[in-house]
Amino acid sequence: MAGEWKEAMLADVSSDVAYGYTESASDEKVGPRFLRITDIQNGVVDWANVPYCPISPENHRKYRLQACDIVVARTGNSTGENFLYRGDEDAVFASYLIRFRIDRQKADPEFIWYNLRSRDWWNFISSSKTGSAQAGANAKILGLFPLDLPPLDEQKAIAAVLGALDRKIELNRRMNETLETMARALFKSWFVDFDPVRAKAEVSDTGLPKPLADMFPDSFEDSDLGEIPKGWNASALGQEVTRCGGRIQTGPFGSQLHASDYVADGVPVVMPKDLLRRRVSTRSIARIALGDAERLSRHRLQEGDIVYSRRGDVERHGLVSNRETGWLCGTGCLLVRLGPEWPSPLFTSFALDRPETRAWIVQHAIGATMPNLNTGILARVPIVVPTDKLLRAFNRFTQPLADRVIESDAKTETLVSLRDTLLPKLISGEVRLRSADKLVAEVV
Repeated sequence: MAGEWKEAMLADVSSDVAYGYTESASDEKVGPRFLRITDIQNGVVDWANVPYCPISPENHRKYRLQACDIVVARTGNSTGENFLYRGDEDAVFASYLIRFRIDRQKADPEFIWYNLRSRDWWNFISSSKTGSAQAGANAKILGLFPLDLPPLDEQKAIAAVLGALDRKIELNRRMNETLETMARALFKSWFVDFDPVRAKAEVSDTGLPKPLADMFPDSFEDSDLGEIPKGWNASALGQEVTRCGGRIQTGPFGSQLHASDYVADGVPVVMPKDLLRRRVSTRSIARIALGDAERLSRHRLQEGDIVYSRRGDVERHGLVSNRETGWLCGTGCLLVRLGPEWPSPLFTSFALDRPETRAWIVQHAIGATMPNLNTGILARVPIVVPTDKLLRAFNRFTQPLADRVIESDAKTETLVSLRDTLLPKLISGEVRLRSADKLVAEVV
């Protein structure tokens, strides 16, 4: 390490440390945003989902976050999770969070925050938790976290390199969110609100080209699932899967796939933890050898499959893209193969992600302590199915959007991998800035 680097602790570079405000959050837009532990996920906050805080002016001033404050979770399984506040919203912070305000004459806040995203930080948290019922850490303990500090200018330069990667990752996330919103809005208009059908029933303009408008009926009829467009089918997932030549099956049992079968490099295995926002995340995906994957070939994935969590968050699923073709449906999951005749897996994924459908699945899951799904329950999930012709039209509009999301996700994973590789090397001085700048320039 360069001789100019100095040793310090988090408390040494903090000008002010404070615990958060004890109050209930509100969904009404009253007061500032109220940042809580649950709002911080892997160092990121989606402000659209953060509630508000009815708060007096005096307490607002006391607990108001300032740009470049770092907040750290101090209790439970989230202990150590943290966020660098950049002034995005008027916000106060809740109890169970500790705010560290960094002295900018001593350290760069962003550089310090990247230290709090490192493996050293998580090892420190793991060894520092206190308490048995709900383990946690206090400000004094967290302040003991050791830091290696280069000169201030170098701290800022290191943070700028890592920040460039994070900004690109965030840009991709927002773009994906926009694309997802566009596809979801079309699904809702056509298949939930039935806008084109209602327009035709009222002899109004649908706003659609005539060949497309002609695919929608002009009236409704009663069904077991309530009023639906005439000619559409009030069905169940299992009926549609059977009609289209597919199947619903359980992933491999523990006796077929052992802990010793997992390897560093090999065929990815999709577990419940890998199902995130209707897609498959590779952030912490496990792998098995090709021979084991071939032995379990019945469980290998195809594009258009849907993978469900079988235990716990049973309403969560992931739609398999071409990237995950050949991967394995893991233990703890259920596989829905829609069949070669099914026109739009994307429609099915949106339909299964409706709040009403998710609630139905949770309600019918077995077990009070740990909800469980089985193939029979999943087969009975109710679904309103339009004509195959209309489903193919929906797919023509929305699949290009989904493909762009998949492409963006792949790029993001490359960026995340590079960031996570560079982070410990940069903040320890193992990799110098010039080498890191060149690597970042190649991908950003």
